[in-house]
Amino acid sequence: MSEDRHAQANALLGTTGTARTRIGSAASQQASRRWWDADATQYHETHADFLGADSPGGEFVWCPEGLHEGDMHFLGEIAGKRILEIGCGSAPCSRWLAGQGAHPVGLDLSRQMLEHGVAAMGRGGPQVPLVQAGAEDLPFADESFDLACSAFGAVPFVADSARVMREVARVLRPGGRWVFSVNHPMRWIFPDDPGPAGLTASIPYFDRTPYVEVDDDGTPTYVEHHRTIGDRVREIVAAGLILEDIVEPEWPEWLDREWGQWSPLRGELFPGTAIFITRKPA
Repeated sequence: MSEDRHAQANALLGTTGTARTRIGSAASQQASRRWWDADATQYHETHADFLGADSPGGEFVWCPEGLHEGDMHFLGEIAGKRILEIGCGSAPCSRWLAGQGAHPVGLDLSRQMLEHGVAAMGRGGPQVPLVQAGAEDLPFADESFDLACSAFGAVPFVADSARVMREVARVLRPGGRWVFSVNHPMRWIFPDDPGPAGLTASIPYFDRTPYVEVDDDGTPTYVEHHRTIGDRVREIVAAGLILEDIVEPEWPEWLDREWGQWSPLRGELFPGTAIFITRKPA
């Protein structure tokens, strides 16, 4: 789950270190691999407890609002099912699924994130196969999975998310579900600030130009792509999938934790997460 997209209002003005520019799949993938490799340790120091990332058995948390698959059952029946997790990071979700009797495979672009998963499994618990690859070209045969899932993995960071939808549809067996959570598209219009400054809309919702952070040489180091709700729906339908639901989690009263731009203050006013529940026709 990304928390490092800096203030987009400043990005629109061309602030040093950011750009508003088109970027293709190869450059976007390279930037994401470098970013998550470099950030893996700090990410786990900050979020591992909440996500269960360092525990051998893992946990399946869908979003900063704390929705857990054990309570929500978005994937339906999982015991005995072959499940692909896309953008698995250190694979706490896949490890939790394995503990529930599923047969998951975790896929991620970042070797360092996967290494954290290997280290966690080394402390015991279910063993899950991990694959280093991008989401736009899944290295699996047609109809090889019963279910697919992604908790803030891959989808917001790829240049061609429509291709991801087609690839998932290809590897799913008929009747299989594909459930993924992403930043809610409407939060694109607000700066990344959990406080009052993050309540003022300043970025056009319909501007799909990616947010890109660059180094001193202008090389992209972090990329995040924006799609509207309508864009997401059209990508899903064009891939031949059926959209069953869009879940917009409300901020729970018990949660006083901030996660990047997610906060109780913002969560009272608008959603930070969108969860798309889809199915491949039987």
